[in-house]
Amino acid sequence: MDSTSTAETDYAVFLEKVKRTVYIDNLSPQVTESVVRTALGQFGTVKNVQFIPNYTGPKNIPCCALVEMECPRQAKAVVLEITQFPFMMSGMPRPVRAFRAEEEMFDDRPIKPGRRIQCRWVDRKDPDFEVASKIKRLVRKHAAEDLFLLQQQLAQEEKLAKQQDETLKANYKKFSIIDNVVSDGTAPGLAKLYNMKVFDA
Repeated sequence: MDSTSTAETDYAVFLEKVKRTVYIDNLSPQVTESVVRTALGQFGTVKNVQFIPNYTGPKNIPCCALVEMECPRQAKAVVLEITQFPFMMSGMPRPVRAFRAEEEMFDDRPIKPGRRIQCRWVDRKDPDFEVASKIKRLVRKHAAEDLFLLQQQLAQEEKLAKQQDETLKANYKKFSIIDNVVSDGTAPGLAKLYNMKVFDA
């Protein structure tokens, strides 16, 4: 088998991997591989979890990961379920999102057969130098704007999480009081005092 045939075979195997892989984002920074495996294990067998590192943003921003399932059918089920219904992981106030993986998402993807990439240094006098400089500045600007919006979103999510936690504690306290009143025999006395009827469960 020549090198061309080997490259085509390797790329075909890679494409099959892409078909059974799901891209998950909006993951809480506290989410671990075991959490992802447990959460998505209900849809099938999770073969591999690869978190995509963020080298430029803060550590507390939502994470993303590529999750390889056993077959394309299971990957499709994950995307369909998470798209239709809110799916939470590790207390993230905003549900995670799921999409079908794409070839460009994999940093270990093999070279596509027949594709050639050429790189060259651009001299300052070259007409393309100004174009490249503008693109570089534009990318930095977009990255800064994206980070600002993300920080605002995180602040809102933290506020929402705090409100949800306070509501949960308040409801738990109310139910505890009711349970104590019923279990210690106080309920009949209160019912008699306020002229109310009490029915035994």
